[in-house]
Amino acid sequence: MANAFGKIIANVERLHRLMDEESISAVVARSGKNFTYLSGFAYPGTLARHLEFPDSPREVLLVWPRTGKPVMVLNSYAAPLAHRDSWLERIEVVDDYAESPYQRAANVLRQLGLAGETIGFEKSYVSANRWEEIGRLLPRARIVDSTDLMDRVRWVKTPEEVAALEAGARLLDQAYLEVLPTVRPGDTERLVHSRIIESCLRRGANWAHGILNSSRNTVAYGGESDMAFKEGDIIRNDYVAYLNGYPGHQSRSVCVGAPSDEQKRVYGVTRDIYRATIEQCRPGARAADIYQFANDSFHEAGFQGNVSLAGHGVGPWWHQQEPYMVPSSARVLEEGMVVALEPHIGYWHLQDMVLVTDDSPRLLSPLFSTDEMLVAG
Repeated sequence: MANAFGKIIANVERLHRLMDEESISAVVARSGKNFTYLSGFAYPGTLARHLEFPDSPREVLLVWPRTGKPVMVLNSYAAPLAHRDSWLERIEVVDDYAESPYQRAANVLRQLGLAGETIGFEKSYVSANRWEEIGRLLPRARIVDSTDLMDRVRWVKTPEEVAALEAGARLLDQAYLEVLPTVRPGDTERLVHSRIIESCLRRGANWAHGILNSSRNTVAYGGESDMAFKEGDIIRNDYVAYLNGYPGHQSRSVCVGAPSDEQKRVYGVTRDIYRATIEQCRPGARAADIYQFANDSFHEAGFQGNVSLAGHGVGPWWHQQEPYMVPSSARVLEEGMVVALEPHIGYWHLQDMVLVTDDSPRLLSPLFSTDEMLVAG
């Protein structure tokens, strides 16, 4: 994947301000979210999995000092793509299975004069064994958890990040518009799912994943089955298509064949709650209050059960990031956030990404109208 931007698009100004506020001299990125965010490119396939496993023998690290040039610590398999696509220049290459990347990262920190300073590592992604190793390698350093700091950095987007998310959103909606109207009774969940994934990849997505189920399938996250769609089924979908590491992430309600009057009514109620929830997304709004608004609206409309998640932040590598719009959240929305709103109960699943502005929230993809439920077949 060639770097589509040619320059760093991460919110470096915010990163440095938060590092200064917490007196952190360097952060070391280990997770796919933060490594991708700071390096500016996304590993594909097999290399990608190594960013997710805490016990990977091929971990990659990115040392970001408050002052001085960042350094990637990579193995020989991971280095060539970084040389080609990253906006960072310095790479330290370690022997894949014989040398610890943390040993090399510690050497880099010593070279930078930071071995006795406060250094942030992601405690949520560094294994207990590695955390102990860091303590042995840097006995004079104060090692802190930088997970929350990096979450707060990532959730306010630069204009270039917004453009990247818009491109991903448009790609996914184009795939939806190509595939979903063509679904016919007799098509299986597995077949339609494969068509959507193929369309995303053909349009340039690095990878895509998601769910697609008939409303008669009671196990929504059990994988796409050989269940065949019938007239009157609602197609539930929830996909993510990653373009240059940034996700398009939407959900669209679709009926196979002409919907009944009751289905039209329920869709209209769901759509109105979904749109009203989006309108709550203004700077200063509490994530928990947005959740409560959506949940109360569904209850007032006569729905049984609760909204599980009214929405969430989005960012590189893995689409679902802070802030989470759940009852327990203490997060407050800021201008420049991009959030995915998906207040729903059951299979009536609508979702869009919106930019939080000082005016109304701005939809990132206007290509797929949700005014009426799409009719397939």
